[in-house]
Amino acid sequence: MIRMRKILASIGIIAILFAYSGMVFASEGIGISPDDALKKLIDGNARFVEGKQAQKDIGNDRRTELTKGQHPFAVILSCSDSRVPPEHIFDVGLGEIFVIRVAGNVADPIELGSVEYGVEHLGSPLILVLGHQMCGAVTATVAGGKPEGNIGSIVKKIEPAVKKARAQVKDKDKVLDAAILENTKNTAATLTEKSAIIKHLVEEKKVKIAAGVYNMSTGKVELVEAASSGKAESSHASSHEHAHAEHSHASY
Repeated sequence: MIRMRKILASIGIIAILFAYSGMVFASEGIGISPDDALKKLIDGNARFVEGKQAQKDIGNDRRTELTKGQHPFAVILSCSDSRVPPEHIFDVGLGEIFVIRVAGNVADPIELGSVEYGVEHLGSPLILVLGHQMCGAVTATVAGGKPEGNIGSIVKKIEPAVKKARAQVKDKDKVLDAAILENTKNTAATLTEKSAIIKHLVEEKKVKIAAGVYNMSTGKVELVEAASSGKAESSHASSHEHAHAEHSHASY
């Protein structure tokens, strides 16, 4: 009995040490503010759009350096679509962004856990939820029908966005566009609604949440209002209404 108590006490001490070390690491961050991190993404996307990508060190020295640890300046939650690779879209190199990709850029417990790891343990000060034009998951949800296999779980997460889009947009040709926007915003809101860890870091202003929609034709990421971050972003984007007008015949 005494031995068991000692074992349990030891486990408790170890757990406290791990928790403490994690808190310290998270509080140190990576030496960049959330706004500066967002600017880095905006600037990188501008280079991508202009075809003026920066030279990146992906050689042996950089790979060796990264074996010691990673300090990404942003967490990107994006769709799995092969045409939307965040590392290229934001013109970043090895170890610069922590990427979680899932069809429809939705956030269930597994995705939320990955985001929590990025902001709490790796110290990333920014989370960007990235939706995109011509998203197959949103298109399938708008089309309706009964999805096969586990795809239904993704469709279920997107359905509220489609429902809201249909209520707001009378032009059927713009429903997909509106649904993409709503789905991206919904995911951003989910981050603080379903994660106490993320909510705390946002409230402490240690982490910022942004949201954007990637234009497949131009390569530009239009930042949109992320409800959970408390304010709209507009530094790299015109209003989303303008995007609607510009791409009124595009399939999102």
